[in-house]
Amino acid sequence: MYRFLFTNLILRAQVWVLVLSLSCSLTSGATAKRRRTSAHSLAPRVTSLLPGIVRGGPWTEPTYADSTDGDSVAGEELSIRRIAVQALGRNNGSVVAVDPSTGRILSIVNQRLALGLGFQPCSTIKVSVALAALSERVIEPSTTIRLNGRRMDLTYALAHSNNYFFADLGRELGFEKISYYAHQFGYGEKAGLNIPGEKAGHFPLTPPYNGGVSMLTSFGEEISQTPLQFAALMSAIANGGTLYFLQYPRNAQEVASFTPMVKRQLSIEGPISGIIHGLRGAVEGGTARRARQQEPLAGKTGTCSENHTHLGWFGAFNNVGRRVVVVALLRGGRQATGPRAAAIAGDIYRQLDEKNYFASLSGDRPSSAPASPRAIKSHHTLAVVLILLCSSVILTRILRRGWTNRHF
Repeated sequence: MYRFLFTNLILRAQVWVLVLSLSCSLTSGATAKRRRTSAHSLAPRVTSLLPGIVRGGPWTEPTYADSTDGDSVAGEELSIRRIAVQALGRNNGSVVAVDPSTGRILSIVNQRLALGLGFQPCSTIKVSVALAALSERVIEPSTTIRLNGRRMDLTYALAHSNNYFFADLGRELGFEKISYYAHQFGYGEKAGLNIPGEKAGHFPLTPPYNGGVSMLTSFGEEISQTPLQFAALMSAIANGGTLYFLQYPRNAQEVASFTPMVKRQLSIEGPISGIIHGLRGAVEGGTARRARQQEPLAGKTGTCSENHTHLGWFGAFNNVGRRVVVVALLRGGRQATGPRAAAIAGDIYRQLDEKNYFASLSGDRPSSAPASPRAIKSHHTLAVVLILLCSSVILTRILRRGWTNRHF
């Protein structure tokens, strides 16, 4: 009888430890989610305190338009184009899809817009600023800065697009270094190779008149970024540092004879590992959470106004299987925002996944980026469960052997 009670007591203790472990895991996840939500709500207040943002209309561009008007689909990967056109819908904007392993442009919706003079990058400039700051060792991924009554690191600042954090980085770096790295990453030059009608965008020769280097590194003031330039940079991050010339084959023969062309090899492998958590955090629970998928995405939003036109940017890449970089740009009124662009890109990734587009190369090229926080948490919980179950079996056997020796 005593043996039974003692064994029962041990097993009950094991069960309670298991319950408490699972409870703590779920509670920490809920707490993290609450933190992300409250932190995201801080972003509009931060933006409202900085100058240079147009709050009211009239907007000079319509929010809705036929974004396929004038496009030529020759040479495009039609399966991607159909999904991109459906996801963009009636929104006035552009979608660019690129294979980051080769630099091939798979599809451009609204070619006139994507190949044009470019637009203010808004908060997407923070990607290149973060890479520059890490390359110059101005900051480490774990470095925290106290802003608005709280301490934050680079991961949080990227995920929630904190303007003050990147304004501070801009002052630390200085305009000359920011300009150097921006040109290395492709600003101020054409992203494509012999693409008819493509423009080179613009990067200023001196700090912006409105807000100086702080506005440049937080909002992209006086910079003109084309969707192709942003797609090329995100491709370089996705593939580990190779900046390809983007090429746009326009017929079956050009597709069959396609040969990747490297523009520059960027020494950013270390900095990429320093920003990947922030880019994933943006999708997991930050400014780009409307793009969230079952499989992790890494991306960055941007929202601002230029010449009485609201702009919404989002650029991303997937981490599993066949990789695709998607850049979405929206123009118009208040509805044209980075989060809305993220939702459009998220819809594209979801539909591609449903059609098993990523499965053809799944597992062939494992991601060098760290595992997502959700995967780490699930693995931790599974490990705890297995340890407790094994310990229960071991304890039970020890007790049985001890009682057997005692009575017999």
